[in-house]
Amino acid sequence: MPVEFGIWRIDEGVVPVPSSPIDNESKLEGILEQDLSILGLDLLLLIGRQVITALGKRIDLLAVDVNGDLYALELKRGRTPREVVAQTIDYGYWLRDLDTEGVLEVFDKHNQGVSFDEAFRERFDQDSPEELNEGHHLIVVASELDASTERIVDYVSDYGVPINVVFFQYFHDGEREYLARSWLSDPEEVETRMTKARSPSGRRKNRPPWNKQDFYISFGESSDPVHDRRRWEDAVRYGFVSAGGRRWFSRTLEQLFPGARVFVCIPKTGYVGVGIVTETSQRVRDFKVEVSGTMTSILDVPLVASKMDKGADDPEKSEYLVRVDWVKTLPREEAIWEKGMYANQNSATKLRNQFTLERLVDAFDLDREEPS
Repeated sequence: MPVEFGIWRIDEGVVPVPSSPIDNESKLEGILEQDLSILGLDLLLLIGRQVITALGKRIDLLAVDVNGDLYALELKRGRTPREVVAQTIDYGYWLRDLDTEGVLEVFDKHNQGVSFDEAFRERFDQDSPEELNEGHHLIVVASELDASTERIVDYVSDYGVPINVVFFQYFHDGEREYLARSWLSDPEEVETRMTKARSPSGRRKNRPPWNKQDFYISFGESSDPVHDRRRWEDAVRYGFVSAGGRRWFSRTLEQLFPGARVFVCIPKTGYVGVGIVTETSQRVRDFKVEVSGTMTSILDVPLVASKMDKGADDPEKSEYLVRVDWVKTLPREEAIWEKGMYANQNSATKLRNQFTLERLVDAFDLDREEPS
């Protein structure tokens, strides 16, 4: 059924905040161009705005994720829902055959003087994949959708067409403006459908579905006294995982939610712990731990890491911590690692690699049932 939004202000009674469709969708396009994270997806790198396809059409926004998958975003722009859905599927026809060289050509055209490899490394802190566009995603951006068009989207996605709809509604409350977001279908469910319904050519190589619980944590340490921001001993003792130094490193921790299960890997060492998240990400200056029955700032307790407070007053450079209830931890010298296990430079990523999960479940003697 069509998505409806509602926001109420409750400081002086219960007062509805007026809403309306975004009257200038180029404004929303600009907001998305500036910060694609408002989609709530994995981290994305913008390739271009108003990208012209070989068919003479223009994709509003084209982006790529850390795995090299492409994302085509199309705003409704006053057209009927059916028109914009049909147009978006037409983009998929073009994207289907766009190879790595073609992606690089598009990027160069829209980012003159910028190297794709450099931009990718800056955005994701790792080298770009050898092959790009082994999978793509089609996203319609709208404020409303009629029931008939919703049925069309749901039907074609069941047959592996990688399409979804994200709804944005504009709210204004005095001088304040707000955007509310909702998806027609859970993006993870759409990805699962894509995995089950491969294209007839067999070209698509989509990632395995995520179980919506397990995360990989890269717990980078440094023995350099200038950069000694985090140590595994502290994480075990006080129950947390952390990242920081740049907002790029810390913001991926925002994916973690209470109840999520995290598998912690020290880069170039191996997996050293598994635990359950109990609180969302906090700046280090706000994180408290219990010492002798008293809740105390972690910056006021004994720490092995000598520089955890570095940049604590700067939200861009501060360390961020996520509270974890440890299930099992290991010292570094007993870390678990096998050839083929998953590793990533992102501080927190969804752990989809079944080989890694199976090995870790056995190594940490975990129940094979899904975590609750």
